[in-house]
Amino acid sequence: MLRILGKASSINVRKVLWTCAELHIPFEREDWGSGFKSTNDSEFLALNPCAMVPVIEDGDFTLWESNTIIRYLVSRYDGLHLYPTEPQTRARVDQWIDWQASELNRSWSYAFLSLARQSPEHQDSAALSAGCRDWARNMAILDRQLEKTGAYVSGEAFSLADIPIGLSVNRWFETPLAHPDFAAVKAYYERLSLRPGYVLHGRNGTP
Repeated sequence: MLRILGKASSINVRKVLWTCAELHIPFEREDWGSGFKSTNDSEFLALNPCAMVPVIEDGDFTLWESNTIIRYLVSRYDGLHLYPTEPQTRARVDQWIDWQASELNRSWSYAFLSLARQSPEHQDSAALSAGCRDWARNMAILDRQLEKTGAYVSGEAFSLADIPIGLSVNRWFETPLAHPDFAAVKAYYERLSLRPGYVLHGRNGTP
């Protein structure tokens, strides 16, 4: 039985949970992180020295870093329909997974913490305005890509890239800020919402 360590409200844990839902992987999940068992406990640090969720244990194999985990799961549990082996097709999937981690995540950080989490340390109006603009700029990039494909982020078929991107889209719509009219992103949101795993672990009211 796959063991997943991390609270279900974490966007990075939800990547793993949604991937498990797509591949019908049974798992047991334990609450770790803010509000639950501390990731600074020695038990957790022995598994992940970075003290971050999620961590998985698959038998005697331990792995951390959410995007690495979901790539591992599709390779380990017959999910290559989500992560094709043809080099150029796989590279397109990886490109968008990495973009979500390196660009999109960074752009929404301040605005999300300010508006959704109401963090007292993130209430500077100038920084908030800049954060909202940067987030919208990246969502415009996504909107143009979805206009090109007419379906999913890396092409016509749902792929592993849609899991991190789809969770970020949910965060965009669930955060109380002015949302430009990105028609392709909105249609994508509804398209993803036909997938039971997304409804359960993405579009479930948790930003």
